[in-house]
Amino acid sequence: MSVDAATTRRIAHLARIAVKDSEVAHLQGEINAMLAFVEQLQEVNVEGVEPMTSVTPMAMKKRADVVTDGEIADAVLSNAPATEDHFFLVPKVVE
Repeated sequence: MSVDAATTRRIAHLARIAVKDSEVAHLQGEINAMLAFVEQLQEVNVEGVEPMTSVTPMAMKKRADVVTDGEIADAVLSNAPATEDHFFLVPKVVE
């Protein structure tokens, strides 16, 4: 797959990049090189290859999925202008 000058101008417009007429040919070559690389990558057989988080084997860091109040409710509410039963009080704005 390759792009022509009109497509290159359209891509630049969509990306909000100002491209002079003298730069279109160079940008067209750059885009075509990227597309050729992507086509080359599509030829690689990746069947049976597990997704990786890093180039070295490692387990992802995980935390327990536990709901807590953070144990700092008093500290969070200490700067609030008005509170009630560990909740912020706000003025009514909708009738």
